[in-house]
Amino acid sequence: MPGFGDKIYDFCKEIFPINRSITGDGVRETLQLIQKKLPNLKQYSIPTGESCFDWVIPKEWNVCDAYIIDPDGIKICDFKENNLHLVGYSTPIDAFLSFDELDSHLHSLPGQPDAIPYITSYYNENWGFCLSHNQRRKLKKGKYKVFINSSLKKGELVYGELLVKGRSKEEIFFSTYICHPSMGNNETSGPALLTFLAKYISSIKDPRYSYRIIFIPETIGSIAYLSRNLKYMQKNMQAGFNITCVGDDNNYSFLPSRSGTTLSDKISRHLLKNSYPNYSEFSFLDRGSDERQYCFPGVDLPVCSIMRSKYGEYDEYHTSLDDLSFISSAGLGGSYSVYKTVIDVLERNYRYVTTTLCEPQLGKRNMYPNTSTKITKSLVKDMMNFLTYCDGNSDLVDIANIINVPVWKLFEIVKDFESAKLIKRA
Repeated sequence: MPGFGDKIYDFCKEIFPINRSITGDGVRETLQLIQKKLPNLKQYSIPTGESCFDWVIPKEWNVCDAYIIDPDGIKICDFKENNLHLVGYSTPIDAFLSFDELDSHLHSLPGQPDAIPYITSYYNENWGFCLSHNQRRKLKKGKYKVFINSSLKKGELVYGELLVKGRSKEEIFFSTYICHPSMGNNETSGPALLTFLAKYISSIKDPRYSYRIIFIPETIGSIAYLSRNLKYMQKNMQAGFNITCVGDDNNYSFLPSRSGTTLSDKISRHLLKNSYPNYSEFSFLDRGSDERQYCFPGVDLPVCSIMRSKYGEYDEYHTSLDDLSFISSAGLGGSYSVYKTVIDVLERNYRYVTTTLCEPQLGKRNMYPNTSTKITKSLVKDMMNFLTYCDGNSDLVDIANIINVPVWKLFEIVKDFESAKLIKRA
């Protein structure tokens, strides 16, 4: 959907420069921008020190400035120029250090000499800078001015939640994370796309399901959210999706839930098989995002991920090369279309039973084509195959898989048969 892709890309450009982490002003700023587009989004906070299962909410981290001045008086690793230069959660420092003292706090990638790596130290107080390996090789002996104006103190973890109520308390769940600084696919694309997907969900008239949509910091955020909502989610969630890495133009990727047999998995595979048959499916052993928490034993929520280039599988991942040029309007628009289709299928994925014994007479209901062509023969075949499996045991996606057609090809057939009172919902 190119039009939506342009809008989502524009929003990516708006939130890309923000220095986000698992806590701090960058998270709040990002949520405020999302809230402008989703006025019903609610923000919640959890104070430093609160226990969440086996974890504890950490101190809040904020940064005003950070840089190094080399022996020639040249400023390098300037945080204001690229926030990836600073190791996430770096503690304050204002000192002159020798090159040898500084070197152990520097991070670069010899195999990607032009890239600045993304490094964090959330739960071990430390400081550091990241730079390209080409730049690092040019550093010389001498005194370096090292300055980090940051704070690490008691504060809060903040997240956003939007609940869209449907006819049922049964829920569809969407989650993305807002803790990464300036990287495009991982993770500017996720919150930008989910913002517009939430707008679409909010526009659905009389939705079948209720929808729970959250914007959280990765890992600690999902654990904290589950600690507050797990029992209700286990009781009501029917399908769930962790949205990440959805912005580039590359092939689609699919990471199933731990069981691989949930409604989320079934619909995702069906959609990708019928629209993007060259997609790549990964094992849950390749997990690495918040599905780790949502699918953990004892939690066991039906959460999977449809991505473009999967995290950890593309060279630009967690580096400065994952910038706004790595994502595109077309890539974002395609991912939006995929997830919109997922929602449309979920909303229409009922079980049906026939109301007649033996095949109904379609001619007297003006439902049988007047002329016989390859197209009409195929349509009649699909119609009769559909009816054959309307036994109340198989939902619409199950039937589509059995008769080997895309489920959306059955939508009009269902509408016609319901109008003729030849089927009813089980």
